[in-house]
Amino acid sequence: MHSTMARTGSLLRFLGIASQRGPSLRTRGLGAASVALAAGTLLMAPMAGAQEQITEDAVIAGTMAITFNTHTNKDTTGDLVAGSAALGAKDVYKFDLTVAKTTNFAGEITRQPNLFTSTLRRRKQDAELAYAIDLAVMNPRDLKQRRVVGKWVGRIPIDQASGAFDLAGGSAKDFPLRIAVDTVGKAQGFEERFGGRLVGKAEKKDGLAGYTYKRIVGGKEVTLVVKRSDPMRFENIQLAMGPATIYSRSIVSGRLDYDYETGNWITDGIRFRYSLDGKEIEDIVTGTIKWVEDADRASNGKGYYDFNLRFNEEKNKSTTGEGAAFEGSAGEDAFFAVDNTIPCLTGRISYTDSFASDGETVTSSQIIYDLDANKLTKQQIVNFFKLWMVCVGPTNDE
Repeated sequence: MHSTMARTGSLLRFLGIASQRGPSLRTRGLGAASVALAAGTLLMAPMAGAQEQITEDAVIAGTMAITFNTHTNKDTTGDLVAGSAALGAKDVYKFDLTVAKTTNFAGEITRQPNLFTSTLRRRKQDAELAYAIDLAVMNPRDLKQRRVVGKWVGRIPIDQASGAFDLAGGSAKDFPLRIAVDTVGKAQGFEERFGGRLVGKAEKKDGLAGYTYKRIVGGKEVTLVVKRSDPMRFENIQLAMGPATIYSRSIVSGRLDYDYETGNWITDGIRFRYSLDGKEIEDIVTGTIKWVEDADRASNGKGYYDFNLRFNEEKNKSTTGEGAAFEGSAGEDAFFAVDNTIPCLTGRISYTDSFASDGETVTSSQIIYDLDANKLTKQQIVNFFKLWMVCVGPTNDE
């Protein structure tokens, strides 16, 4: 995640292998019936609603609190490999996040590591993520009015050998990862499952190779060389429809790479494929998520992810040229510069971390989401958010 020193062994430890606006006068008196009507309207809204481009601040906004119980609750029985978390210890990600203004995701994700016996190294506990999220919609006429319409629930088992997150359920098919929406008014309920695989950061770090990323900035090619690039791969990930039917099922492929020297995430292509209003659509997301540490992070625990993700950059090149957007920038600065002339997701996810007595191990994180949309559709925003929540383990490992 966001601490470049503490993150190096995070996936190994996880796998158990090693150490808004208020109501108007006209809407203030609306009650539960109006909320239900608004919920039903959103659930049945025509597909065109998800294709309209919006430019708004705080389009993904809210808070998340992470408690890293696996860092503090260690095994004392001697039955498990030395340094292991205690049996049953889980990290807890609790959040309340509003997405595209009219949808809300609130609940928690828990994660537990693989645990092995100290003698024969038999697996004592399987690694997995477990989701328990309430899905709500808000009345567009009064965003303070909300109604829970369903849930995002289920488990993602994590393969011991490959480190792959199996969204289809693997051995946990009795409780698959899915979105289940209730029938609301005239809107028919539905249930859709997730699928595919997310292959997290590499188990063995000594084999990581360098990678050169290229971009065209101001008509010139700008490169960024990463010496140890660790890809997080998306292998035919299927994002379930919901919470409203305007947010259709999407297939995701591509990669998001982690730079161990800087803590940055970089991609030269995450592809989202889906159908809207009878049309087949593919969005290609490129760009960076840069980690910026506060100068006093050692004492205040602060830092943030700076988002600069572009949607369909090749198709949306400015006809007047990009030079003005990057005037005065050179080299790496140009590579990370924001260009608001094309569709993009920008803004910050800010962290305040608490450390153990060693000054490095993070025991908890208080997080604020404040991401902005520029010329993006609601479908694009919700698609990215769902994928980001599937990646909650690798992007927040310590």
